[in-house]
Amino acid sequence: MRPIFTIFSDIIPLSNRIKNQNWSCCFSKKRCLVFLLFINSIGCFSQIAPVVPSPTSIANTSVAELDEWNAFHNLPALAHIEKMEFAMQYENRYMLNELNTKSVQAGFNANFINVGIGFSHHGYSIYHEMLAGLGIARNFGDKFSMGVQFDYYTAYFHAADESRYRGTVLAQFGIASTIFPKLTVGFHTFNPFQTSIKTEYTEKRIPSIFSIGANYAFAENLKWLTQIDKEVSSNYRFATGFEYRMIKELTVKLGAYGSDYLVPALGLGLHLGGFHFNLNGELHPILGLNTIANLKYKF
Repeated sequence: MRPIFTIFSDIIPLSNRIKNQNWSCCFSKKRCLVFLLFINSIGCFSQIAPVVPSPTSIANTSVAELDEWNAFHNLPALAHIEKMEFAMQYENRYMLNELNTKSVQAGFNANFINVGIGFSHHGYSIYHEMLAGLGIARNFGDKFSMGVQFDYYTAYFHAADESRYRGTVLAQFGIASTIFPKLTVGFHTFNPFQTSIKTEYTEKRIPSIFSIGANYAFAENLKWLTQIDKEVSSNYRFATGFEYRMIKELTVKLGAYGSDYLVPALGLGLHLGGFHFNLNGELHPILGLNTIANLKYKF
């Protein structure tokens, strides 16, 4: 994990390096406290950029999941959309509105290739990040699928005498293969070229993440998901979980992941016709509860 002061310097230049700028006057005491917690949460979860919405798969184990497409996590699943689907998601970190992540995505079957778009917003008025992506994916005979996506990442910096957006383009790539009828393996990378945002005074580093995982189906209604993530400057993240579809309308999910701390996760999925509602919760031993609510409609 990177030291907290180095992460802080990525987002706001040190005041003694900027003439006539007083960043501290921008914050009330409450906002300053929230902002510091926001920075701390980035340090604790530096494997994944906060603006990237969590997937619906339990414990963030989506890389080998082909049934549920998540725009910024498992591009090969986009290739398996039969017609069209639309989803919206709300994620709250540690019961603070300033740390919310809101996202939408839509996927379309265009015969030769499938096309997906996604948008995510994280943060609050003084500092926030946005991520928009356009991806394509193709299924090669149900044994092998792959996808590529280009994202535009932007961050809003608020200062006493100047506020502005800074942005850059980055890439994602993913592949998945069904090795055996019950076993699928997947690989995904987010920002593999280590793209960053450079300003006159500092550099905002965007996480570069490489993920590999497996999906083993014990039965048609029970699967075991595992995943390993590596952010280039952070520790490995290990995750595993089980998803059990008890009845046609209900899925129960249980899992955990760990890097510096072990984080248990629990989730439910409701399936009513074309509507699919997923609610996941994760309990960090220090920072508290992280909740994800996702509503998807498959045409």
